[in-house]
Amino acid sequence: MINIKQIPTGKFQVLTYIVSSENEAAIIDPAGDEEKILKIIGDEGLKVRYILNTHGHADHILGNKKLRERLKVPVYMHKDDLEFFSDEEVKKRIEKELGIEADLIVDNALNDGDILPLGKVKIEVIHTPGHTPGSCCFLVEKNLFTGDTLFVGAAGRTDLPGSSLEKLISSLERLIKLPPDTVIWPGHDYGERPYSTLEEEMKNNPYITDFILSE
Repeated sequence: MINIKQIPTGKFQVLTYIVSSENEAAIIDPAGDEEKILKIIGDEGLKVRYILNTHGHADHILGNKKLRERLKVPVYMHKDDLEFFSDEEVKKRIEKELGIEADLIVDNALNDGDILPLGKVKIEVIHTPGHTPGSCCFLVEKNLFTGDTLFVGAAGRTDLPGSSLEKLISSLERLIKLPPDTVIWPGHDYGERPYSTLEEEMKNNPYITDFILSE
């Protein structure tokens, strides 16, 4: 049994998540509004074990620094994005494109298939490149936190440095092999509602219906 708090945060209203089991929690994509996040954690009496980033774009990592300092917990990001965004030229180009800056602060690199224990459940890392080289999703029971890989009715941009439509489609091909009742928790509320299921996306999302299922 897990508890999920979905919190719009920051300038771009990124959907930040606090996922907890028992009294242990992980924060996914803290994008700002750190005091709001900290209040929820305090009110719920949670012990945060991880700060997890689905990818390295500045709008998704803005809260890493302050939360890491306040909570004394490590920050995790896929190794490919850690390497990619460590290049200062790349970092500056993308920050200019997005119009926002953030320090790249990461303590531990993630790999595809890594398992992070959380209370009575496990967080599985699924590498889903396309939006960025190291984009990844986090699977907790039948809940998939997709960042900017998969939205409700859409998918992440592939016109930024390091992005690839071909790789994104390959990543979506992998995700649709999960159970159809898997709940999709995206990184932005761009659809009719801020969550979906894989079954619904396989019926209505053009990135899946047109690029994959129509073949």
